[in-house]
Amino acid sequence: MARKAFVTGSAGFIGFHLCQRLLAEGWEVLGLDAISDYYDVRLKQRRHAMLSQKPGFRAVEGLLETPGLLRGLMEEFRPDVVVHLAAQAGVRYSIDAPRSYVESNLIGTFEVLEAARAFPPQHMLLASTSSVFGANTEMPYAETHKADHQMSFYAATKKATEAMAHSYAHLYDLPVTMFRFFTVYGPWGRPDMAPYKFTRAILNGEPIDIYNHGDMQRDFTFIDDLVVGIARLIDAVPGTEPVGDFDSLSPVAPWRVVNIGNGAPVPLMDFVAAIEEATGRQAEKVMLPMQPGDVPATWADARLIDALIGTLPRTDIREGMRRFVEWYRDYYAV
Repeated sequence: MARKAFVTGSAGFIGFHLCQRLLAEGWEVLGLDAISDYYDVRLKQRRHAMLSQKPGFRAVEGLLETPGLLRGLMEEFRPDVVVHLAAQAGVRYSIDAPRSYVESNLIGTFEVLEAARAFPPQHMLLASTSSVFGANTEMPYAETHKADHQMSFYAATKKATEAMAHSYAHLYDLPVTMFRFFTVYGPWGRPDMAPYKFTRAILNGEPIDIYNHGDMQRDFTFIDDLVVGIARLIDAVPGTEPVGDFDSLSPVAPWRVVNIGNGAPVPLMDFVAAIEEATGRQAEKVMLPMQPGDVPATWADARLIDALIGTLPRTDIREGMRRFVEWYRDYYAV
């Protein structure tokens, strides 16, 4: 009998790729997505349409925070695994529309946890973000570092979901893994993120905004590598014993936090150069100061995930951006 996965955010960038991989591995997948208008809904609809063509996939459209919706789906589907990826994303948008982050990230995650309490899966895996490290300047970021000073409301809601999930893991013996994602990019990516925005602008002959005058670094993680990490972590169920010499297990709950990143920060100007190389065009650059809520650098300590699942694939930024630009040209017929 096929294993069953309930994936929230299945029409999102990461959710779409994860569902594709699970379906290819023979899983039965129930996908939930609100198809919100935070960015072009046609991209989300296209992703869901592609998934719906595959045997074993069922799509449901609805809001996480709808009382009882997730409980009903869990009771009907009885998944072996829940992967909760749905969220209101975006550091900068959280300054303008914080209420949407409360509704989706806090109330929505509460509904996921309540549904899992009623119908416990073998493993719950929930998305967090590298942004929770906030003002921490000790790098590379390790899962055991303090993450108490978030710089954006988005990051604050994600840190809150880590704490919420920990309490449910402790109270109801629910095995929980929290992912901290590091700047994920690749084909079918989000239009609000730099790889997409810069590629579009450069191909259209428009200037790009370079914040902090280019003095920034990001641990860019290619989508295929990230999805390998999530899929392998499904069977790395938190227990009571640490793995190797380095772990992030709770002393009181089957709960763990895991970085999923490339493990090597890329200077912003090298990232821009990779897009220029992939597009064959030079970018017109507008140098600007740092934006509110942003951080100058991110860098994942990848020792734990490598210990848990073996060495994660790590795609070079030039190859990753070449593949993204190739997809972008094809999708938009540029």
